[in-house]
Amino acid sequence: MNDDLDKALCAKYPKILVDRHADKMVTAMCWGFECGDGWYNILDSLMSNIQGHIDWRARQRAYAIENKSKQIPDEIPQVVLSQVKEKFGTLSFYYSGGDERIHGMVMLAETISGHTCERCGSPGERRQGGWIKTLCDKHDEDRRWGD
Repeated sequence: MNDDLDKALCAKYPKILVDRHADKMVTAMCWGFECGDGWYNILDSLMSNIQGHIDWRARQRAYAIENKSKQIPDEIPQVVLSQVKEKFGTLSFYYSGGDERIHGMVMLAETISGHTCERCGSPGERRQGGWIKTLCDKHDEDRRWGD
């Protein structure tokens, strides 16, 4: 992913990307987002939904505690990314924290990536030819001719 898109995600989701520039002994995020620009919108939407869910639960929990409710929702551990990459033509999103709802969000995003061109974000399909990549017709043709 290009530097501008990487920086945009880091600015929007500092809690999720807290380890983005940590040492390689701590996280694989030191290598950045190892996927094409076409998946930026998938990642942006996914991280927005993840952080929104965590923050919503925190507000709900604080309200229940403040009002001495009998049922206090469980806290959701903050999601922290450890690696984002393309693997076998789909997005792989490795993280710690979260809950079952977040797990479902990640699975959905990974599935959507398998139908989205990794280069431009247009509808695509998984293509053979050395490495498996999800590409639109145009970018598959470019790849075949070495562009």
